[in-house]
Amino acid sequence: MTEEQTARRAAPPSPDAAAPVFSRAAVVASCVGFVLIGVLQALYGPAVPAFRAEYGLSPSAAGLALSAHFVGGVAGVLLFDRLYGRVGNRTVLGCSYLLMALGAAGFALAPHWPAALAAALLAGIGFGGIDYGLNQLFAVGFGHRSTAMLNILHAHFGIGAVLAPALIGVVGSEHYPAVFLGFALANLPLLLCLRGVRNDPPLPDGTETGGGSVLGRSLGSVLAVFVALYVLHVGIEAGVGGWEPTHLETVGYGAGVAATATSVYWLMLTVGRFLVAPLALRFSAQAIITVSCAGMTVCLLAATVPALAPYAYAGVGLFIAPIFPTGLPWLHRAAPRARRAGALVIAASMIGGVAAGPALGKAIEWSGVRAVPLLLCGVSALCLAATLWLIRGTRSR
Repeated sequence: MTEEQTARRAAPPSPDAAAPVFSRAAVVASCVGFVLIGVLQALYGPAVPAFRAEYGLSPSAAGLALSAHFVGGVAGVLLFDRLYGRVGNRTVLGCSYLLMALGAAGFALAPHWPAALAAALLAGIGFGGIDYGLNQLFAVGFGHRSTAMLNILHAHFGIGAVLAPALIGVVGSEHYPAVFLGFALANLPLLLCLRGVRNDPPLPDGTETGGGSVLGRSLGSVLAVFVALYVLHVGIEAGVGGWEPTHLETVGYGAGVAATATSVYWLMLTVGRFLVAPLALRFSAQAIITVSCAGMTVCLLAATVPALAPYAYAGVGLFIAPIFPTGLPWLHRAAPRARRAGALVIAASMIGGVAAGPALGKAIEWSGVRAVPLLLCGVSALCLAATLWLIRGTRSR
């Protein structure tokens, strides 16, 4: 070995490489950022009556706003994945916050519906950048605490999703432009906190050692099953949120009870992530996701009994809560060299949310509304099977 190589090996890491990924202020700002993307995703639905009145839209045309948001979200994930590692983390997050703010302001001030859809698409791109960027950094930036921190981060998304409908309810849907403008302005102070984010991308666990984490399975197969797990579980999440009120009314509950039970479902999804955060410090991601998939399968089966259905759906929210944030650190450990793995599963989760509505709707046309929990139970069983396969396929050497 030459003296130059010896000196290079003995040299300490650069201060920037040894720095934490987030300062405390940046962690708080990131949680606020996830509250904001939760607010943005949940704002469109309650504002639909005002869209229709202002632009003279049919229900399906008004629904295009959320579709444009999700299309932009997928595009944002894929775009910023291409930029990840090529430009600094601060640039990725800063551009995402600005795009989300510009899109929300454009949606509020749009003179006609096509311009509003373009603005929703732009806001969605920023949404995707924040969703991807913070998930990627939290998944690898806190060591053994990454799973716990990701659950806390995603719990704040739920807080935003709960707050948005309440906010629209207070001010009235006809004042949605003011709410979207306020949302746009709320993004701007977060730009000041980006100094606390380390600019270079951190290495995932296992990259330094060079040890492979996938045993006996091809990397492509493991990634495909992770993608399937994310598509299926987000489909369940969206399916319960969309069809729980209809199912409960069909089996004899009043509209008010059905709406309240659905709100409890979303609340439990948020609470579940806070509850799992300390458990993630003691139990592996594999164990948490296995229990989660088994629990939501049992709860969905219990929801076929009308007397148990409202409580069973709340249980589904509690059990499904940790799957998304807990799976990402597991994925990064299982495939540390697959740089685009995180982008694939995050984009897949958005596609799953979009596809769940029409796919479940078609199945319900064949089987009837009473079969909703049974159909979702079958999907949940597939999630459990995928998890058990991944446990075997990603066993450490």
